Amino acid sequence: MDQVHLMNVFVAVGEEESFAAAARRLDLSPAAVTRAVAALEEQLGVKLLQRTTRNVRMTEAGRRYMDDSRNILASIVEANEAAAGVNAAPKGNLSVTASVLFGKAFIMPCIVRFLKTYPEVEVSAYFLDRVVNLVDEGMDVAVRIGHLPDSGLKALRVGQVRRVLCASPEYLARNGVPQHPADLLRHTIIAASGISPRVEWKFGAEEDPTMVRMKPRLMVTSNDSAIEAASAGLGICRLLSYQIDEQLSDGRLKIILAEYEEAPWPVHVLHRESKFGSSKVRNFIDLLVQHLRANRHLNPQPVLTPSEIIN
Repeated sequence: MDQVHLMNVFVAVGEEESFAAAARRLDLSPAAVTRAVAALEEQLGVKLLQRTTRNVRMTEAGRRYMDDSRNILASIVEANEAAAGVNAAPKGNLSVTASVLFGKAFIMPCIVRFLKTYPEVEVSAYFLDRVVNLVDEGMDVAVRIGHLPDSGLKALRVGQVRRVLCASPEYLARNGVPQHPADLLRHTIIAASGISPRVEWKFGAEEDPTMVRMKPRLMVTSNDSAIEAASAGLGICRLLSYQIDEQLSDGRLKIILAEYEEAPWPVHVLHRESKFGSSKVRNFIDLLVQHLRANRHLNPQPVLTPSEIIN
């Protein structure tokens, strides 16, 4: 049998965890799916699936082969698209991921513009406050905030954001403005996205940081909830600068201890590197990178001193 066909069938069975469901997905008979998997196992000389009366589970060899097969099949699709011409109109599904508030503020306007430009593209946007694995979860493009671990992914830096402490003017008038990170121990702390009963915040330079360990009065799992609590005057919260731009502009929140901030965190656009290029991915990345690099919140213009101003 054709090797690509066998891989396609095996991937469908592995993802559906069912021969019958894979047959429906591929519009094949269950017998044809069973024969294809058996032929593949015989060809490789290894057991890829464990079959029971109720379900199908992959063996360790099966999981490895599944990952390799997905990559090979994706490369075939990309090669076909490349052969169709770099100027071919993008089409098909594009999957994008970013954190919740960043996705809403920065990525969604770019997605809307992209969809208006390319009517044959559909986008699946996953805005989640967790790290999504591009390979394991089948994402095409991701935006990450923070320093990146070494990986086989292509990264394009598009800006930076600051981690800032903030509180409402009402809270600061009632409780005083902290002058040093150690003063936070006497204040009400709001912590976002944590599971530990205590939080440890780092301040200052990486080579000589100041660490403050505190027990939050309020712990929430979403940044927007922390923003609401801080804006309502409950206490002090640590967030990323772009997340509170609206509240800073209208005076609901104020930044404190700015002189003790860590170095800014980089923002990158990530995608899976390939010698071929999917037209829809290339075009979306080009648009997204241009959009983010032009954003004043991610790339603020430097303030010139009088001696630097050219008359």
